[in-house]
Amino acid sequence: MSQFDDFIAAMPKCELHVHLEGTLEPEMKFALAARNGIVLPYPNVAALIAAYDFNDLTSFLKIYYEGMGVLVVEQDFFDLTYAYLAKAQSQNVRYAEMFFDPQAHTSRGVSFATIVNGIHRAQGEAEHALGIKSQLIMCFLRDMSAESAMATLIESLPHKAWIIGVGLDSDERGNPPSKFRDVFARARAEGYRLTMHCDVDQDNSVEHIRQVIEDIRVDRIDHGVNSLENEQLCEEILHRELALTVCPISNACVTDNSKSKEIKRMLKRGMRATVNSDDPAYFRAYMTENLARAQLDADLDKQELVQLARNAFDAAWLPKAEKDSYLLALHTFTIGRMES
Repeated sequence: MSQFDDFIAAMPKCELHVHLEGTLEPEMKFALAARNGIVLPYPNVAALIAAYDFNDLTSFLKIYYEGMGVLVVEQDFFDLTYAYLAKAQSQNVRYAEMFFDPQAHTSRGVSFATIVNGIHRAQGEAEHALGIKSQLIMCFLRDMSAESAMATLIESLPHKAWIIGVGLDSDERGNPPSKFRDVFARARAEGYRLTMHCDVDQDNSVEHIRQVIEDIRVDRIDHGVNSLENEQLCEEILHRELALTVCPISNACVTDNSKSKEIKRMLKRGMRATVNSDDPAYFRAYMTENLARAQLDADLDKQELVQLARNAFDAAWLPKAEKDSYLLALHTFTIGRMES
């Protein structure tokens, strides 16, 4: 056992990059399928997990979207959300900002209200029962049309009080951020915060990062590791104090390594790197495991681990007083532990 294991496990954490649909554990997938009369193309949980053999983003997305078909009624979205928040709380995650993909469900005939009502109800119950606070970020699927994204944005407006921001995810090939410029401009005008995925080692990654910074003017960048390939982009990220939500274990599953050494490089440059779990049910790892992997791969020390946590709380879309309360808890945790 690593000398860092207990430290990482006990450290107060903040998660800024987790897809609710990506928290659908195999056991729950079978349970929801049975509840909704759906036959899965796998005989059992073990066979399903064996199919989680990803080597790039495309192979991951194929099975990821296949699994969403079991989410049908409001209770399904409640169960999914509550299970994630309970797991996160068990790993000392104090606050989470969670992505969801409404188009992946409305395109199957599930209503927008069904999705957000289930999620919101679970958020409230988890905060009351478990003490974990969360907020919701609505993602648009970049391999669908900008018109579909705009229609989804408009559909979200009656529920705006429950959604803190909008993001962009799914397959980047041929789907640059600029495709959604008008959608994100409208989202900003509606009061949403903005983030976008710039997945690791994709075609035109550096240009996509430039677009999200200069053209879309995001408040945060999801992934964004390839910014290190361009000095001007790094300087602009530093100037704008943009956080980057990096996901080590998902990186290792869809690229050649976890990119943890790149996280260390970001920290040394003063960039606001954070560590997150992405799609933990598919990559078999939540926040604690991702921090442990980053520590192991990049030989992070305790100060660097705390800086990752501090960056996340600093970058959270929360009022200053709430951020400060979480940062105080993190500071209190570190007292007497940094040298031990």
